[in-house]
Amino acid sequence: MTRPAHRNVGARCRDPPRANGLDEAALPAIRSVPRLPPLEPAPMRVVLQRVTRASVTVNGRITGAIGHGLLVLAGAAADDTVEDRDWLARKIVQLRVFEDDEGVMNRSLADVGGDALAVSQFTLYASTRKGNRPSWSGAAPPEVARPMFDAFVAALARELGRPVPTGVFGADMQVALVNDGPVTIAIDSRARE
Repeated sequence: MTRPAHRNVGARCRDPPRANGLDEAALPAIRSVPRLPPLEPAPMRVVLQRVTRASVTVNGRITGAIGHGLLVLAGAAADDTVEDRDWLARKIVQLRVFEDDEGVMNRSLADVGGDALAVSQFTLYASTRKGNRPSWSGAAPPEVARPMFDAFVAALARELGRPVPTGVFGADMQVALVNDGPVTIAIDSRARE
């Protein structure tokens, strides 16, 4: 009985194995490098802060300000959809985070007649899983993020029934606020808890 040819391949090989031109001595170091899991598609992210007042200043000029309401820090990923933005806009306006007469968080932004101030915030996509310097690779690039943020603000204004002031996209902004409570809530459009 003869052995199949493929079983003798290793025996006939006289040269050490190579990977991309590296000799066998380099392979243990290469094999020991941990593999990071692939990045999951990122949802649109917001951080909401219930405020008694908030404002955004760019170059010494206030570009947006509100009284009682929500400061909305919003970041976009390249694969966000219209559904993500519309769902978030509805959720923000309907979220019951304002107190009723009994002191229970039972009223929404729409119920209390509050305002929203939206600020673009790519740093919500910071990845800190490798090293100490955050990576921003999960955030949409500016040419994609700007129209997405504008569309989100328009959806938020439509749900609220009035204009939503903003900062200046891509600018160095100073955000001032008085957090009421404090109440701070993070929402991802695809982690609909």
